[in-house]
Amino acid sequence: MISLDRIDASILSAVQKNNRITSEELGNAVGLSATACQRRLKALRKDGVIEGDVSIVSPKAVGRHVFMLVLVSLERERADIIDKFKKSIRNTPEVMTGYYVTGDSDFVLVITSKDMEDYERFTRRFFYENLDIKSFKTLVVMDRVKAGFELPIDIE
Repeated sequence: MISLDRIDASILSAVQKNNRITSEELGNAVGLSATACQRRLKALRKDGVIEGDVSIVSPKAVGRHVFMLVLVSLERERADIIDKFKKSIRNTPEVMTGYYVTGDSDFVLVITSKDMEDYERFTRRFFYENLDIKSFKTLVVMDRVKAGFELPIDIE
C-alpha cells in the first residue's frame, strides 16, 4: 500500500470534487505551491492512487433516462464462466458498473437504457442469449439520490 500524508489526502479530496481545479487553486486549498501540487498529482497518478480523470455526463442530456440494478446468478460457478461473464460486462456499454459479489447473486450490475423497450431488447441480447446465466432480477431505479465515485479519505 502506498503511504499517503495529510497533504496527499487534501489533494485527493479536492480533485475528487473537481478534477479541473487549477494548480494555483489546489495549492491555496492545501497550503503548497502550484508546482509542488503538480509534482504530487503526477506521483499520485504514477502510483495508481488516481486511476483516471473522467467527466460526469448528464444521463438526461444523452437520452439515458432509465437505470436498473440487476442481480445476476450464473448456472455454475466455474472460473472460466465467471471470467467470461466479467469480460462481457466490461465490453457492454449499457453496463455502467458491475460487481462480482457474495450472497444470493453472483453479480450486481448498474445498467442504463433509453426506456423500458430499450431495456427489454438489452435483456434479450445480454441475458437470454447467455446460456451461463441461471436468472436475473431487475430493480428499476425510481430516483437517483446520489451517484459518484468520491471516496472518503482518512489519514491519521
